[in-house]
Amino acid sequence: MDLKEALDTLKETGVRITPQRHAILEFLINSMSHPTADEIYKALEGKFPNMSVATVYNNLRVFREVGLVKELTYGDASSRFDFVTTQHYHVICEKCGKIVDFHYPGLDEVEHLASHVTGFKISHHRMEIYGTCPDCASKEAH
Repeated sequence: MDLKEALDTLKETGVRITPQRHAILEFLINSMSHPTADEIYKALEGKFPNMSVATVYNNLRVFREVGLVKELTYGDASSRFDFVTTQHYHVICEKCGKIVDFHYPGLDEVEHLASHVTGFKISHHRMEIYGTCPDCASKEAH
C-alpha cells in the first residue's frame, strides 16, 4: 500500500484528510525505523508549530482503527508505529530497541495448521525475534 491508497482508504471510511494527517502518514510510510509518536511529533513540529503530541497520538489511533497502522508494543518501551504493508515480522534489538522488518511468508501455514489441529477460527498471529543489532554488537566488541 502506498500513500495514495492510504489516503483513499481514509476517504472511504469518512476520515477527513487534514495536512497533519497527510504529513503523519507520509512520515510513517517513508520511515523504516518504526517511530514512536514522540519521534513523529519531533520530526513534524517545525512544519506544524501548533500541533501537539496528543494530535499525533489521536491521528495514529484513527489510522490504527481503519487498519493503516499497527501499534507495536514490545517490552516497556514506548509504542512504536508501523505502516501496514504486507504481513511481516520484527527483529528487535534488546540493547537499543531498534526494530527491523523481516519478511517470511511461510508462517501463514502455521495459522492453517493451528486451526486444523485445534478447531479454532484463527484471526492472526504475532512473532517477535530478539537479538543485538550490528551497531550495538560492534560497540560491545570495542
